[in-house]
Amino acid sequence: MSAVEQVTPQAFIATIEAALAAGERFGGAWASGQGGEGSWRVLLVSPERTRVISRSDADRPLESITGLIEAADWDEREAHDLYGLNFSGHSPLRALANHTDDAHRWMTPVSGDGVHQVAVGPIHAGVIESGHFRFHVVGERILAMDPRLFYKHRGLERAAEGHDVESALRYAQRACAACAVANTLAYAQAVEGAYALEPNRELRAARTVLLELERLYNHLHDIGAICAGVGFAPGAMAFAALKDRAQQINAQAFGHRFLFNTIAVARSPVRLERSASDATRAAVNELHTDTAAAWRDLQFAGSVQARLDGVGVLGRDDALRLGAVGPAARAAGIAEDLRSGDRLLAYDGFTPAALQDPSGDVGARLRLRALELEHTYEMLEQQLERPLNAGAATAAEHEQPDSLGVGRVESSRGATTCIVELAGTRVARLHLRTASYANWPALAHATANNLLPDFPLINKSFELCYACVDR
Repeated sequence: MSAVEQVTPQAFIATIEAALAAGERFGGAWASGQGGEGSWRVLLVSPERTRVISRSDADRPLESITGLIEAADWDEREAHDLYGLNFSGHSPLRALANHTDDAHRWMTPVSGDGVHQVAVGPIHAGVIESGHFRFHVVGERILAMDPRLFYKHRGLERAAEGHDVESALRYAQRACAACAVANTLAYAQAVEGAYALEPNRELRAARTVLLELERLYNHLHDIGAICAGVGFAPGAMAFAALKDRAQQINAQAFGHRFLFNTIAVARSPVRLERSASDATRAAVNELHTDTAAAWRDLQFAGSVQARLDGVGVLGRDDALRLGAVGPAARAAGIAEDLRSGDRLLAYDGFTPAALQDPSGDVGARLRLRALELEHTYEMLEQQLERPLNAGAATAAEHEQPDSLGVGRVESSRGATTCIVELAGTRVARLHLRTASYANWPALAHATANNLLPDFPLINKSFELCYACVDR
């Protein structure tokens, strides 16, 4: 549960500035309500607490917070396009979700001798979601890159409004198949937080297993994608096969390769009896052995290793400034992982993976995922030593129900946040801010000053979801 602090327009900026000075971090911003009764809300997070700073949007324009928090750039641009909010001090307020035909309204202005543009997408050679990348280049050197997403924006957040909390969960689940567990778990935790419910041990264990199985197949896929980015077919095929085996384990244990319908509000819809738990554990251990062999082969592939270092660098300061999360941030030396100290899941004693040389380049992001895979295999080994029983969430001590809840989950790509505002038992507002949403600006930054042919490799080293943004 998160406290909502209603502040006056005059105190809004000062309140956020004081919070940042006290060590709190930006967790997202969103428009709430309709018409003259709306508000603009900012989520601030720290290890000690989560809180929401809210002010009315009736007195427009709103003051932009991008001068304090550059990571709020996309949040304000999206609110402008979808809710009609204007932000003084955010200039130019470039289009994000609104696909204007005027290129000057959405692209970074770049000019100079020899500068030209290269357009890629939104239709690609591969079977992927629609995304457009506009490169400003001199020769083959990238000066800046503007990602243009939201081609298939489905309006899932608005569609969820008015539904009861159980049926609204499917909108979060279908935002992205590859992040189905993380997104629905963040939603479920948000609703449970609003209802002042806490998961028992069985529910925490089941959700942890599901989240780590999702991380497992995603990390295996991402390593294979980096191999594909350098044209190393043996590695790409090896890790694609491992990823498929991981999804076969999901289907065998829980009935779905992407683990759909495995998360519910205040309960666990999945169980594993002793025999099924043992079989799943054995399959995961066998996969671990084969993953280690494939990783050793990759480490000794000199043609691969020579392509990774110094490419697509995201430094620590820039990662902090842009609000990067997950492996992209940890590869830059930011040791933040929501699994640390998470009392709602079974991560007791968890320590985030850390590189000896967090150089923030493609090589660092690759090595970081390999380290995290070891942690995931270890956690699955521990959690699957016993059956997974049906768990539930029950009333928390010393907590009172509220109309707003915040769920925050460490997905395979980083911190994913879901905000649910309730009107009784129905959803009045759903806002899903995924790790991919947070990391797209960081990817754009890491692309600059690299060669244009390196972009596919840089892009695959972040391996962000298009669908999580086009929600």
